[in-house]
Amino acid sequence: MENTQENRVAVIGIIVEDKSRAEEVNSLLHQYSQYIIGRMGLPYRERNLSIISVIIDASSDIISALSGKLGRIPGVSSQALYTKA
Repeated sequence: MENTQENRVAVIGIIVEDKSRAEEVNSLLHQYSQYIIGRMGLPYRERNLSIISVIIDASSDIISALSGKLGRIPGVSSQALYTKA
């Protein structure tokens, strides 16, 4: 993963509706761990899903790539929110 742009800080929100996909999510996050500042995961038992927020410092391309790959996992939704600068 090459960084050709200036880094930005972003929050990637992830909702895991299919808990059998948690290993895939964690594996993908591990692949991008060099960019991750922190993460927080909360199980929402009443709705049988998990909510994860990941704070990342990387180029827009890398942030988009991670968010897109997460969103392509069946039963997983993701969205990135970027800083303006």
